[in-house]
Amino acid sequence: MAPIYTFATLSLLFLSLHLTATPSSAALVQQQPLTLKYHNGPLLKGKFSVNLIWYGKFTPAQRSIIVDFIQSLTSPRASRPSVASWWRTTEKYKGGVTTLVVGKQVLHEDYPFGKNLKNSHLIGLASKPSNQIKSIDIILTAQDVAVEGFCMRCGSHGSAGRGGAKRAYIWVGNSATQCTGQCAWPFYQPMYGPQTPPLVAPNGDVGVDGMIINLATLLAGTVTNPFSDGYFQGPSTAPLEAVSACTGIFGPGAYPGFPGTLPVEKVTGASYNANGVNGRKFLVPAMWDPQGSVCSTVV
Repeated sequence: MAPIYTFATLSLLFLSLHLTATPSSAALVQQQPLTLKYHNGPLLKGKFSVNLIWYGKFTPAQRSIIVDFIQSLTSPRASRPSVASWWRTTEKYKGGVTTLVVGKQVLHEDYPFGKNLKNSHLIGLASKPSNQIKSIDIILTAQDVAVEGFCMRCGSHGSAGRGGAKRAYIWVGNSATQCTGQCAWPFYQPMYGPQTPPLVAPNGDVGVDGMIINLATLLAGTVTNPFSDGYFQGPSTAPLEAVSACTGIFGPGAYPGFPGTLPVEKVTGASYNANGVNGRKFLVPAMWDPQGSVCSTVV
């Protein structure tokens, strides 16, 4: 599986290279031209079932946060700014609309491959391809599960199979007790760079709210660059994709170490930028808009 780096990891790399950045100098960095080249490969367009494969122990409350986020991607019910309005940026990429619905859920609470997983285990956990329904498999590992390369990428996406039987899959790890400074920023103090105070997580779970950011990054990358020949900049083995190209940006005025100006819940003090279903609030990263060639935050 080729290493597809997530937003959180690239954010830390960006911060480490800009330790003395100021808001004014950061603005100069953000104004540099950004273009994701289309490499003429297929994109994932149409209706897809998202299968959730839970590896390790997640509480019902944790699972509901992630299920609600996926349901929020194409739900018209949430008020703007919404997760759905953020996701609609993917419609500006060639091919039309991508609709995601929650499919089957599989619980592996008995750790069938142990608590130290290799990349080959992730492929093995993904579902077998089906000719009846288009699907994306998401493997979610619990906070006590170590995965090969964790802390360097926080999550990854790839594909398995050949030809028309290829299927896309995603892995995201819970970083509540490992890799937190890399994978749960801005809800946790970063390991490198400006040490600004961390934000309060909108759903009260630093590990799972951090997973949401990485999952959002990887879902956007999966539908716009599923087989390493879609939209990306740089080498195909470590590409900048739809969201990872917009490192460190969550709201207006973002600069290295500062995620941007964001709404704050009055009661909890939690920061967010998108409304979801069931009254949920989420923090989603900026996504590259191919029509304006800019990183767009939620509208």
